[in-house]
Amino acid sequence: MGEVYLAYTPAGDPVAVKVIRNDKLDPLTRARFEKEALIARTVIGTNRVARFLDADPYADQPWLAMEYVTGRTLLACVDAGGALPLPLVASLGALLAEGLAAVHAAELLHRDLKPQNVIMGGDGPMIIDFGLGAFMDTSKETLSHSGMIIGTVRCMPPEQASGRPQVSAAADVYALGTVLLYAATGHYPYDGTRWEAIAAQVINPEIAPDLSGVPAPLVPLLESMLAHEPEDRPNLETVSDACAEVIVGCGSNPAAARLALIAHTTAGAPTTAGEPLTPSFEKLLQEQPDLGYEAAESPLDDPARSARTEDAGLEQESEEPVGPDAEPEPAPGPGAGSTRPRAGSARGRAPASKRVADELRSLYAADRVL
Repeated sequence: MGEVYLAYTPAGDPVAVKVIRNDKLDPLTRARFEKEALIARTVIGTNRVARFLDADPYADQPWLAMEYVTGRTLLACVDAGGALPLPLVASLGALLAEGLAAVHAAELLHRDLKPQNVIMGGDGPMIIDFGLGAFMDTSKETLSHSGMIIGTVRCMPPEQASGRPQVSAAADVYALGTVLLYAATGHYPYDGTRWEAIAAQVINPEIAPDLSGVPAPLVPLLESMLAHEPEDRPNLETVSDACAEVIVGCGSNPAAARLALIAHTTAGAPTTAGEPLTPSFEKLLQEQPDLGYEAAESPLDDPARSARTEDAGLEQESEEPVGPDAEPEPAPGPGAGSTRPRAGSARGRAPASKRVADELRSLYAADRVL
């Protein structure tokens, strides 16, 4: 469909921008794209779907922008660390089922769900790339026409692989089944060296999906999700409930399993903290201590103390000895300002602006740019 770029808003927020190929958008499809882009903004009730931000289907180079999600794909997690333990697969299934349910409630389909389109981030799994869902209407029209295959063949249901002009929510249920199968075993239900050979297996009702290596408690659920006929597949609520039962059967609960899933899939994962800052931003950080005011006076040096002093209407006190043996402080001369050391500077503490800059530089692990 196009290419995806990491881009930034004018204010600096990262976003994922998909640039759509011009030859994929005739005037009718551009109009449908605009309509479905507006609908995609209404997906609510879930933390599992990257938010749809903006789009321009009528630009010379059409594009859509989605929330940028930090983390590794499920594919990368499994390929690097092996199959997930049973309760974590079940947690993944329950969370993704809830996310897809919110998408379907907005009358959209994802239509290309696969391990590459699930990001394992710090808040758990997130579904990304509605590159196909934003182009189609589940009740009326679809982007595809008879004989045209859209999607990833290893993860698509038989009705989609055969080029049927319309698919239903059951297509996403099937795709979710392939995602869970990959998470549990590291393989897909059908495979081969060429996509045509894989599609031939997918559309053949006599060839059962490969469920080798699936933990026994998950087998009935995956068999039903990967059923050949759409009407034989469970709905997403049933999938979520079945996954929750598996979690409980493992002696855990959904909330604890989600935290375990996050810990397992984010351990040692790279983050945006490792990305170097641009020279302009690094220069800005270096200049922060010299903004033309006494940084040591900043309330950031001691917010609580500043607040107390302002409330009492009193001058800040130094941290010099107090008591009968303490030497009295010389009184200021006429018209002279106080010689009392400034709060913060008496303690030898770095000004707040420099400390913030140092913390940011450390957080982002920026190499100094000359």
